[in-house]
Amino acid sequence: MLLNTDDFRAAARRRLPRGLFQYIDRGTEDEASLRRIRASLDAVRLEPRVLNGACPVSLETTVLGRVRPTPLVIAPTALAGMVAANGETLLARAASRFGIPFTVSTQSVEPIEDIRRGAPDAELWFQLYVWNDRARTADLLRRVAASGCETLVLTVDTQMPPKREYNLRNGFGVPFRPGLRNVTDMLCHPRWLWTVVLRRGMPSYGHYPPEFRNGLMTGEMSEGLRLDPALTWEDFRALRDAWAGRIVLKGVLSAADAERARTEGADGIVVSTHGGRNCDSLPTTAEALPRIASGTVPDLLADSGIRRGSDVLKYLALGACAVQLGRAPLWGLAAGGEAGAVALIDVILSEMRTTMGFLGARTPADLTAFTG
Repeated sequence: MLLNTDDFRAAARRRLPRGLFQYIDRGTEDEASLRRIRASLDAVRLEPRVLNGACPVSLETTVLGRVRPTPLVIAPTALAGMVAANGETLLARAASRFGIPFTVSTQSVEPIEDIRRGAPDAELWFQLYVWNDRARTADLLRRVAASGCETLVLTVDTQMPPKREYNLRNGFGVPFRPGLRNVTDMLCHPRWLWTVVLRRGMPSYGHYPPEFRNGLMTGEMSEGLRLDPALTWEDFRALRDAWAGRIVLKGVLSAADAERARTEGADGIVVSTHGGRNCDSLPTTAEALPRIASGTVPDLLADSGIRRGSDVLKYLALGACAVQLGRAPLWGLAAGGEAGAVALIDVILSEMRTTMGFLGARTPADLTAFTG
């Protein structure tokens, strides 16, 4: 019986190859950031109020100028299509059942056109990694706009590949290099191997040009399709001028950067440590949020480390207007496909409502972090 995110995580661990599960689940270097993220969330207390009548009345909140039924967004995650066949489409459909936006990654297995066809009612956001070749980046953004996406999420905290030593040891990586360890790992998970790889071929990045996609196996990649490691505010202004919709900056932990983002035209920012996956020496989201929220900033979203509905409420109480779920929906997807992702989201929402009831919070705006 899958009753919480840890149950879904355990099911995902059983069903996925070890290397793929660790790629999703673990952090970087000594993984101190993962431990701090959990400790900082555990340290937050929420202030209860009593005799407030029926609670909660609604989870509705306003994000980027639009009233939404919940304060949740599905975060961008690379290679969700390796977790399950058509993984990105399944996640988008699961999210749309709750009116939750789904953020398509530049490094998704399925291209946005396929996701749109498979999930026509979903609200799709698009997470952008900027390639060195700006012309190819512009072509990609035209495809994104043509697919009905109005919100662009520019990730700004991945200037270089992180050091994930466990992937070097277990043989999982991009490019994929077959070896005894990782091939044996896949053979030990025959259902995953059959449904994801053998029936469809080795997954690749769906948004990359066709001539590159074999590079996921060989390691051959043109310099123009590598991520630009040196983006500047001038690059952001050029993107702001070129993109007609909303732009959100993901990976902001500095109050000064948050205020600059507002002056440069960002509609929102995601206060994020990239789930503890990139740099092991950062402040946590829970530490950074109050400092950023005290300034004049765009809409604040938050992510990293969500295990319970109460974790979502803690980020809201610290100043976020919405919270992104990253790993958790992937665990649901691995455990049961679209139905598993739906069940996982439902668990999070149920826990949010229960906790808000105990807090006497009628809406997310009533949440207050305890400071006594």
